[in-house]
Amino acid sequence: MSPTATPSPAAAAVAAAPKPPPSSGTGTGAKRSLMSSLMEATALLRSSSFKEDSYVASALPASDLRALADLRALLSTHPDPISIWGVPLNPAPQGEGAGAEAPAADERADVVLLKFLRARDFRVRDAHAMLLRCAAWRAEFRADAVLDEDLGFKDLEGVVAYMHGWDREGHPVCYNAYGVFKDRDMYDRVFGDGERLARFLRWRVQVMERGVRALHLRPGGVNAIIQVTDLKDMPKRELRAASNQILSLFQDNYPEMVARKVFINVPWYFSVLFAMISPFLTERTKSKFVIAREGNVAETLFKFIRPELVPVQYGGLSRAGDLENGPPKPASEFTIKGGEKVFLEIDGIEAGATITWDLVVGGWELEYGAEYVPAAEDSYTLCVERTRKVAAAADEPVHNAFTAREAGKMVLSIDNSGSRKRKVAAYRYFVRKPSA
Repeated sequence: MSPTATPSPAAAAVAAAPKPPPSSGTGTGAKRSLMSSLMEATALLRSSSFKEDSYVASALPASDLRALADLRALLSTHPDPISIWGVPLNPAPQGEGAGAEAPAADERADVVLLKFLRARDFRVRDAHAMLLRCAAWRAEFRADAVLDEDLGFKDLEGVVAYMHGWDREGHPVCYNAYGVFKDRDMYDRVFGDGERLARFLRWRVQVMERGVRALHLRPGGVNAIIQVTDLKDMPKRELRAASNQILSLFQDNYPEMVARKVFINVPWYFSVLFAMISPFLTERTKSKFVIAREGNVAETLFKFIRPELVPVQYGGLSRAGDLENGPPKPASEFTIKGGEKVFLEIDGIEAGATITWDLVVGGWELEYGAEYVPAAEDSYTLCVERTRKVAAAADEPVHNAFTAREAGKMVLSIDNSGSRKRKVAAYRYFVRKPSA
């Protein structure tokens, strides 16, 4: 496909915004401090300044290596084996007696230990205590068996919390959306009593364990996931107890498992709330956050996740079940400037061939149409899709197919001339040649 207006590729990352200078005081100074906090919160949420930590020994400072060695030494004193996420952390020597040799070190163990150390700023004894509490919780919760359980939430899978695809760096992506619980019947069915809430929490841990299972947990590998949280229609008060327990469980038992947190469909007051809690978060934690207000979801997600892996409800091309047969066909990404009209041409279509295409534009609010232009000069151009305005509320990509009676080309038109806003877009197509 060759567009007549050359599209530029989507940006790979959000530019980090500078932080405003801090201010303090009372009276007028206090007002400036609040405004400064709001500006800082917005800048941090929009930034991509977070740099994921390395687990390769040669890249670690000497102080971190010493802490890692000290934590290993503490664990070696435990008489019973400790294993977390299937990784032995203090394997017992093979055989018996004084002649028994220590087993070879498992490189995955260092990755796990570094996660606990980083969660406690490399305070070895604090990390050791946290690790032991986590191991005890996993045994009591039976976390290793949760993946094999049917907890009765099939209707929530793919809707409330689910793993779907990976980002541009290979991190598995977990989507969270709790807007369905604004329906009172749905809320009561899931959270109506303590037993139901406990089962839901177990199901949410099950989703997290699926994400951990997809990680390498090896130096130089993919060792964390991406969390995308949809705040649209989320009933905040009703979900406070559940969200607090989920947050506590994950903070205590899945340290450093999230490489980036992307909040989408964010209401205006989110920046205010973030400004209030911001002083209690480390700069490293805050740098993981990215925000996308409604209408800017696809553009934000495309910076981190390829369009063919973003779910259709968030402006991508991926539908339920698309990933079951392996990686999808990559989409071509481009941008449409404000006031620009782009024509995308699919050339070389044979007579009898069937062309199928997908097209998505972040935020839409433009006109789209499709026509087939035969190669023969005496043939007429066919209108495949009449030009129409696609509203911003469209949550499905364009998906269509056409069987050509004669050789020619398909031309897709995307008209953004009625807007000044630049928009990200992506398309892909499949041509099935005619059978013999």
